[in-house]
Amino acid sequence: MRQPSLTSTASYQALQSHAKDAQQWQMRDLFAQDPQRFERLSSEAAGLFLDYSKNRLDGRTLALLADLARERGAEKLRDAMFNGDKINLTEHRAVLHTALRAPKDKQITVDGQDITADVHGVLARIKAFSDAVRNGQWLGHTGKEITDIVNIGIGGSDLGPKMVCLALRQYAHPRLTMHFVSNVDGHDMDAALSRVNPETTLFIIASKTFTTAETMMNANTARQWFLKHASEAALAKHFVAVSTNVEAIKKFGIDPDNMFPFWDWVGGRYSVWSAIGLPVALCVGYGYFADFLAGAHALDEHFRTAPIEENLPMILALVGFWNREFLGCASVSIAPYHQDLNRFPAYLQQLEMESNGKRVTRAGDTITDYETCPVIWGDVGTNGQHAYFQLLHQGTDVTPMDFIATLRPAHEFQNHHAALLANCFAQSEAFMKGKTADEVRVDLAGQDPAEIERLVPHKTFPGNRPSNTILMEYLTPATLGALIALYEHKTFVQGALWDVNSFDQWGVELGKVLAKKIEAELNGDAQPAQHDGSTNGLIARAKAAV
Repeated sequence: MRQPSLTSTASYQALQSHAKDAQQWQMRDLFAQDPQRFERLSSEAAGLFLDYSKNRLDGRTLALLADLARERGAEKLRDAMFNGDKINLTEHRAVLHTALRAPKDKQITVDGQDITADVHGVLARIKAFSDAVRNGQWLGHTGKEITDIVNIGIGGSDLGPKMVCLALRQYAHPRLTMHFVSNVDGHDMDAALSRVNPETTLFIIASKTFTTAETMMNANTARQWFLKHASEAALAKHFVAVSTNVEAIKKFGIDPDNMFPFWDWVGGRYSVWSAIGLPVALCVGYGYFADFLAGAHALDEHFRTAPIEENLPMILALVGFWNREFLGCASVSIAPYHQDLNRFPAYLQQLEMESNGKRVTRAGDTITDYETCPVIWGDVGTNGQHAYFQLLHQGTDVTPMDFIATLRPAHEFQNHHAALLANCFAQSEAFMKGKTADEVRVDLAGQDPAEIERLVPHKTFPGNRPSNTILMEYLTPATLGALIALYEHKTFVQGALWDVNSFDQWGVELGKVLAKKIEAELNGDAQPAQHDGSTNGLIARAKAAV
């Protein structure tokens, strides 16, 4: 169904008019004028606290943004998603990753069928299998316990479980070492295989269709490596699949009893809650995996029921939309001040950019009069401070930031944690306040006046740079689940505002199709007529190097 153009809506035009004033605001002044700003512009739910007061907005801005969300039907689309409607229009699919973390007594239907029993049936199988591996009942073909688990997938089949296993390392089984192979570059597989023993290694092949090119190349390489040390009969003890293609996994040598399915209504980048999360259950145990699901469900319920003005995903989405559309911010930097979240920025890159990196509306109209998804990037603090924060403080672009931190650490080095939080809070303050020329002169007082004036422009910081801060008590399976769900729903809401389908990814496919043609040419006779001069030249150089 075709919506009115975003820029033609009354609420967008009201925001556009309002933005002319807001662009002149200084956040220093906003805080000085309102002593209660922090209390008014912060909210919490599901173990997460969000401070969005360090953004160039006020109560009027938020009210207008809420009006826009209603006018764009964000709440109705949210309800349609939770109801199992086929909101993925280009693939005619429901979008129900939320069903993967719903409790047993929650009835959820797709095409008239209650899917809750199916979901919990797979969860029961995950529990039984992960328990058997972790407690030593599942043995390799020579009778030894499993010590290493190699997950072979790509995209959501890699980024999600890898990020979560790293984030929850405090909960990991001491005997099990997790490895993740995703890149078709043989160096990735070589590095993993060089560290494992075929007698004690379990491979998880994660591909819904069991045809994903990169995953299957890596899977077949792992299979060939294993068969140098064991017979084909031993494959079933060392390979399992997250897939729905029974015939393909049987041909590969995997026992169908060790196939863990998921469904078309689970998109890859939303799939860590499904059987794709099997590595997580193996790593931390099913009990903590269940807590991970429960934390996400708690945030789901908040998102589903809270009014826009108190709804964390809605607020995060609307603030980001404001920064993108009306303040001209083309990227967002994610800064987790927690080393165990070091892969979280990469996870969000796929979640947001693959979801909302679109240039056509859901009705297929080309978007020409507004921008969609910003570039998502980042790294852990304090590392980023000594790498790219210089640009964020004094560069020509304004880049909003999301700071993420825990109030309590999972280690005993309290002085480290105090220093970490001090850096986190100081950076958000510095981005907001900046440093004026007069403040620089005060700092340099006593030096040669001419030298002071020479240094003033170099030591002045414009400030007025927006940020959010997300805090949790501890990084636990439950709070991590809630944090991921927060960003999932933020992404959903922004997709609704931009009127893009957040649940397909056709842009991923074009390169794959061309790669198949070029791979055949690299391995055989080149067909120059199919390519441009540059591509032909690159192919020729590659063939000459063989």
